[in-house]
Amino acid sequence: MSHLRLPLVIFPILGSLLLFVFGRSLWHPVYVKVRGGKTVAEVVASLEEKRITDFNPAHWRKLILLGLKEERILEVWGIQPDGTVKKIRAFPFTGFSGRPGPKLNEGDGQIPEGIYRIEYLNPNSSYHLSLKLDYPNRFDRQKAARDGRKKPGNDIFIHGRSATIGCIPIGDTGIEELFLMIAGIGKENVEVILSPYDMRIKTKAIEVEGIDWEAELHALIKDAMSKSLGLVGPS
Repeated sequence: MSHLRLPLVIFPILGSLLLFVFGRSLWHPVYVKVRGGKTVAEVVASLEEKRITDFNPAHWRKLILLGLKEERILEVWGIQPDGTVKKIRAFPFTGFSGRPGPKLNEGDGQIPEGIYRIEYLNPNSSYHLSLKLDYPNRFDRQKAARDGRKKPGNDIFIHGRSATIGCIPIGDTGIEELFLMIAGIGKENVEVILSPYDMRIKTKAIEVEGIDWEAELHALIKDAMSKSLGLVGPS
């Protein structure tokens, strides 16, 4: 009888361990809700006490986040009231997944490519803090419909820690600083450009199996870099 009961004990324990390790996105929000999550204002107040950045939002009217997948870096550029564009910070990726080319399907591990906005700041992220991007945007949805792809994916964040499957992690210290900057200037004043490589210094063709619009997308990205940053790569 004891041998028959052993699986009844082992399987629930094993299942609980697997859920804890691999199902963090499922149980952590519930845990935060029960515990009582923090607000954006509370997190901002806490970060300001740490004096982690000298960024003053009054000196800037817009921020451009430039994510370069090949170089694995997230640059922060600011546009001053007089139109002057200056590089403020650069955060190395602390993790990476996928390859060159846009995100196409849910679970493909791809970091998106395109021009995005920040939907909201998440002070209770499973990955310390995070910024939710509006992927899939209109361009992504149109191409998915044309290709017949039903599930292009969602829930793409810039966040802390180092684990990732299609998001951009920049470590806890990095996301704290960036979170404070975005909260200060306002998410509506932030543009996010995600590029397969640094188009300001080189040009190369990237072919992605299964689609025929990658050149169109990358032309849009290069144009956004030129318009937002005033920096034009090689012709």
